[in-house]
Amino acid sequence: MKSLLYKFLFVTALFTAVSCEDFETVNSDPNNPKEVPTNMIMAGVQKQIMDNVYDNWFSGRQSLVYSQYWAQRNYTEEDRYQIRESVNNNYFNYLYQSAANLEEIIKLNTDEATAVKMSAYGANANQIAASKILKVWLFQVMTDTWGSIPYTEASKLKEGLYYPKYDDQKEIYTSLIKELTDAANMIDESEPAFVSGDRIYGGDATKWKRFANSLKCRLAIHVSKVDSNWKTYIAEALASGVFQGNADNAAYQYSSTAPEQCGFYIGYFEDKRNDFTITRPFVDILKGQRDTLNAKSHPWEGVIDPRLPIYTTSRNGAYVGMPYGIPSNTVTSAMRNAAPSWYSTTNHPLCLNADFTVPLMTYAELQFILCEYKGYTAEEYKKGIQASIDYWGTLFGSVPDASGYIDAVSTTVNAETLALQKYIDLYMNGTEAWVEYRRTGYPTQILKPGEISVISGGEEIPFSTLSDTKGDIISRVKYPTNESTLNAQSFTDAVAKLQDGSNNYYSKMFWDVRTTSNPHPANK
Repeated sequence: MKSLLYKFLFVTALFTAVSCEDFETVNSDPNNPKEVPTNMIMAGVQKQIMDNVYDNWFSGRQSLVYSQYWAQRNYTEEDRYQIRESVNNNYFNYLYQSAANLEEIIKLNTDEATAVKMSAYGANANQIAASKILKVWLFQVMTDTWGSIPYTEASKLKEGLYYPKYDDQKEIYTSLIKELTDAANMIDESEPAFVSGDRIYGGDATKWKRFANSLKCRLAIHVSKVDSNWKTYIAEALASGVFQGNADNAAYQYSSTAPEQCGFYIGYFEDKRNDFTITRPFVDILKGQRDTLNAKSHPWEGVIDPRLPIYTTSRNGAYVGMPYGIPSNTVTSAMRNAAPSWYSTTNHPLCLNADFTVPLMTYAELQFILCEYKGYTAEEYKKGIQASIDYWGTLFGSVPDASGYIDAVSTTVNAETLALQKYIDLYMNGTEAWVEYRRTGYPTQILKPGEISVISGGEEIPFSTLSDTKGDIISRVKYPTNESTLNAQSFTDAVAKLQDGSNNYYSKMFWDVRTTSNPHPANK
C-alpha cells in the first residue's frame, strides 16, 4: 500500500484557481492535458498551501489555539490537545501533496525535455528558485509541527521510494538553510520568476530573493540556542539582500469572489460555524493588563495596543477575551456573551474578511529577528513595531498614530519585551508564534496547564489538558496514525527516537532547549 504522501496531486483543483491559458500550446486535448504549465502549477499550489495551512482546522484548531490567540467558544477539546486523528492524517497528506507539486515545477524546469517549453512561463532558474523557497517555507511549518519527518526521500514515488525514511529535524534544518542559500544565489533579478500565476509576488524575482534571505534569517534565529553558526547565516542573508520594507512582505492575497475566498471566512460564513473568538490572555496583553489570576505582571502595564481594534471586535463597548483551555461543560453563556462574537458579516475582525491577505513572513518579523541578532537593539525593535502597526493598519484601512505607544513600550528592550512584541505582531501566523514560545519561553502571559483560566460561580477553573504535555503547552503534534501502517518501519524508527519512545505531544524540537531551571535560555 502506498500513502497519499508520495502521490502527485493535480489536475482538477488547479483550473478553478487560475485564468485560462492557450492549452493548444501545451497539448492537443485541452480536456486531458499531459503536461500542465508551470505557472498554473504554481498558482494552484500556492492556493493549496494557503487553504490548508491558514484555515479553521490546521490553524484554527491547532496553531492559533496552541499559541493562545484563539479559543473555541463551544467545543474546547482541541484547545486542550485532543486532536482528531482524521484531521491529522489529512493535513499530513495535504502538505506533502503541495511539496510534490513544487518538486514537479522544479523537475519540469530542470529536465531538458521540458525546460525550454516551460521557460515561456518564466526564467527556468527563477522558477526553480521560487519553488525551492516556497518548499522550504512549507517544510519549516511541517517539521516544526511534527518534528523529524520524511524529507530527502519524500516525493519520490516515481523513483520507487514508497517508504521514505524520517530525517532527523536537525538535518532537515541544515538542508533547508542550504536550499535557501542556493535558491537566492541562482536568481536572475533581470528576469521574471513567473509571467503569471504567482499570487505572492506577481513573478518579481527580486522579491523572491529577499524572501529567501529573510526566511534564512528566521531559520537561523530558530536554531540560535543550539547552533553557534546562526549569526553567520544571518550575516550571509543580509549581504545577499533581505526585506527592505512592508512592500517586500511575503503575503497571499485572497479575493472576495468565490472560490478564491480566505479559509477563515469560509469556515465562518460559508460553513456557518461560530466556533472561535479571541482569548483572554491575548486580549489582556493588548490591553496592557496584568494576569491577576496567576500573579503575572505586564512589562508595560496600562498601555493599550493600537492593534486591539484591528485584531478583534468589542462587545457592549468592552474588549474581553474567552477563557482558554477549560472543559466544554464549564463554558457558560456569560463567558460567550462577554467575549466577542465574530459571526457577523458586518462586524467581524479583519482576519475574517473574504479577501484577507495572509502573511507568510513580514518585514516586521525580520526587524525583530535583527533586533535579537544585534543584541536587543532599540532601533530594530522600534522599526519592527512601527512596521507591524503600519502593515496591519493598512490592511484595516486606517493606520493609527503609533508614536506614543512605541515610546511607552520601548523603555526597556530585552528578550522578554522583544518576544512579546513579536508575539503581538505574529497574530494569525500561529505556526510561527507557536515556534517562538517553544524557542524562548516567552511570552510568560501564555497559560500553562494548571494555571487559572477563569473564576466562574466562585470556582477557579484551570487550563486542563486532555493529553499529557508534561506541564507545558504542546511541544509537537503526534505523527498521524496512518503512517504506522502505510510507512510502518520508518514510522517505528522515528517514534523510537522520541522521548520515552512513544508517539507523544511533549517531545521537544531539537531547537527547544528550555528546562524548568532555565525556562528562557540565551542564544549560543
